[in-house]
Amino acid sequence: MTIEEAQKKVDEWINTVGVRYFNELTNMTILTEEVGELARLMARTYGEQSFKESDKNRDLGDEMADVLWVLICLANQTGVNLTEALQKNFEKKNIRDADRHHNNDKLH
Repeated sequence: MTIEEAQKKVDEWINTVGVRYFNELTNMTILTEEVGELARLMARTYGEQSFKESDKNRDLGDEMADVLWVLICLANQTGVNLTEALQKNFEKKNIRDADRHHNNDKLH
């Protein structure tokens, strides 16, 4: 599915099953919560923290999808076309970082 299709599908779901969008500030808080859940799982999977019983059945992809879902909600609510925004972001990075990473001794 494309990003555009994802934005449409989330919007359709919100307006039928979800009834309506939470307001933007609520969704921003939910996004922060979801990023925290992803960070917790990353710390346990790739970092030094051990798993708690409540963390053992969590799925990394599902946690990332939760973050993406809420980000898409925020984009829909604020009129951001994520496809266009990502394309512009690539352009910005290609200009700004054309040589930056190649010239970074820490990366070699």
